[in-house]
Amino acid sequence: MTELPVFDTRPRLQFETEILLRAQDIRVLLLDVDGVLTPGDLVVGESGETHKRFSTLDGHGLKLLKACGIAPVVVSGRDSSALRTRLRELGLLERAVLGREHKLPGAASLLHDLGLSWEQAAVMGDDWPDLPLLVRARLAACPPVAHHEVLARAHYRTQAQAGFGAVRELCDLLLVAQGQYRRLLEQAITGG
Repeated sequence: MTELPVFDTRPRLQFETEILLRAQDIRVLLLDVDGVLTPGDLVVGESGETHKRFSTLDGHGLKLLKACGIAPVVVSGRDSSALRTRLRELGLLERAVLGREHKLPGAASLLHDLGLSWEQAAVMGDDWPDLPLLVRARLAACPPVAHHEVLARAHYRTQAQAGFGAVRELCDLLLVAQGQYRRLLEQAITGG
């Protein structure tokens, strides 16, 4: 009889206790797009089409959140076919709030529809249009290159850059805080 190999499944991530406590009861993650899910560059083609660059790390993190009962939701001032295609792939299009210059009414309505409060919300943004959401959220996060006023109000600043795993880092933080990360990591390593 062959012995099954033993794999090291200990998590390598570490977050400060204060931020983990703040993240324990989060049930929804509201995300900006440009400068959060993407590096923030707007690439416009000759015909006016918009091209966006998304990280697969972020996409997988959002799928893990959904599987653990935390609703990821995009709240963006812009709308584009590239964005809608990516959100459709991730199963996030039906709840997305897109093309809203003022994000607060759409985000508040969404929270109401989900039966959740700002105390159960995490928000990740990078610029002034995100401030009304960031200041209300239980957990306000931003990528390292965000506007100074956002940086000053964020509880957590990711190490990873926007569009290069910043959202995944926040997803991992939420999963660690809620005791889900190690189980998911073990499943991934063992192929379960």
